[in-house]
Amino acid sequence: MSDDEEIRAWLRLMLSPGVGAATVRQLLSAFGLPQHVFAASAAALADIVPARVVHILLAPMSSDTQAHIASTLQWAGQAGNHLLTLADEQYPKWLLEIADPPPLLYASGQPALLAAPSVAVVGSRNATAQGICNSMHFSETLSRAGLTVVSGLALGIDTAAHEGGLRGAGSTVAVTGTGLDTVYPLRNRALAKRIEAAGCIISEYPLGTPPLAANFPRRNRIISGLARAVLVVEAAARSGSLITARMAAEQGRDVFAIPGSINAPLSRGCHHLIKQGARLAESAEEILDELGWQSPIPPAQMITVAPAAGSLLCAMGFDPVHPDVLAQRSGLGAGTLNAELLTLELDGRIELLPSGMYRRLS
Repeated sequence: MSDDEEIRAWLRLMLSPGVGAATVRQLLSAFGLPQHVFAASAAALADIVPARVVHILLAPMSSDTQAHIASTLQWAGQAGNHLLTLADEQYPKWLLEIADPPPLLYASGQPALLAAPSVAVVGSRNATAQGICNSMHFSETLSRAGLTVVSGLALGIDTAAHEGGLRGAGSTVAVTGTGLDTVYPLRNRALAKRIEAAGCIISEYPLGTPPLAANFPRRNRIISGLARAVLVVEAAARSGSLITARMAAEQGRDVFAIPGSINAPLSRGCHHLIKQGARLAESAEEILDELGWQSPIPPAQMITVAPAAGSLLCAMGFDPVHPDVLAQRSGLGAGTLNAELLTLELDGRIELLPSGMYRRLS
C-alpha cells in the first residue's frame, strides 16, 4: 500500500461520523492500522465496537468525506504542512505517554520541535501587564536556554509566551482548538504566521473545524502532554489553566506557578496550585534548575522578570509600592509619573500612604 493510500485510510477513519478518538484507538489496538480496520469483517469489528459503528465503518465513503480527504491531502502537499499519525516516526514521543494521545495531528511549521524538550507556559486571557511581562520574559529565558515553549495561542499569557519563545533558539509550539486553516483568535493571525515560519502550530481537529468552546479544554491535555513541565503564570480561582495543570500532574509532569499579591484575583489560581503542591517559581532559572537543564548560555546573560509595561494602575498591582519602583515598572519619567499619580489620587483610585508608598484602591 502506498503512503498516499495509508494516509487516506487514516483520514477516512478519523473523519468517520460518530467515531471518536477513543474508538479509533480501540480499533487500532485490535487491528493495527486503519487499512486493516476497513479490511476487517463485520464479525471481527463487532467484537470491538457497537453495531452502529460497524455499520459506519463498512458503509461506502460519502461524497463529503471524499472531498474533505482530497482537500486535506492538498493542504498537506503544501510546503510546511504535515499530517502526523500514531504510526509516524515524527509523532511526538511525549504524547505517546499520555492516556489519550490524538491518533492524528495536523502540523504547520517545523514538526521536529514536537520532539524537543519543552515547557508549557499558560495563564489567563485577561492578563495583567505584570503577568504578560512575566510570561514573555520567563518564556524568552527558557527558549534562550534551549527549551521549546508550548502554549495555546490564546490572548494574554499564551500570546506573551509565544512571543517570548520566538525570541530564543528553543522557539515555540502552539496547540490550537480549531482546524489549522482557522486562526483563533483572529487578532493572533500575524503571530500564527510567525510561529508557522519559526516554530510549529498543531491541532488534532480536522481542517474546517471552527472555534467550538468544548474543544479548547480538551486540547489542554496536548499542551501539557508535549511538555516536561507546565508553568502557570496567572490564573483565576476557576480557570482553564488549572485544568492544564491538573492534566499535567496526572501525566506525571512538573507543575510550577508564579505567586502574586494576595489581593490580586489572577493570583488566586496560582496560590491554589502552590497549596496543592505545585512548585513556586520566582525566576525561570529556578525552573531550569528543578528540571536539571543545562543551559547553553551563561547565567549572567539569562533574562529574568522584567518591569511591567502598560497602564500605571496595572504596573502598580495590588500591593503598596514606592514611586521609584513604579518608575522602573512603567518606564515613565519622574515628571510624568508624578502627574499621573496625582491624577489617580484625585480620582480616588489610589492613595498615598504615610510611608510614601502608593496603594491601589480600585
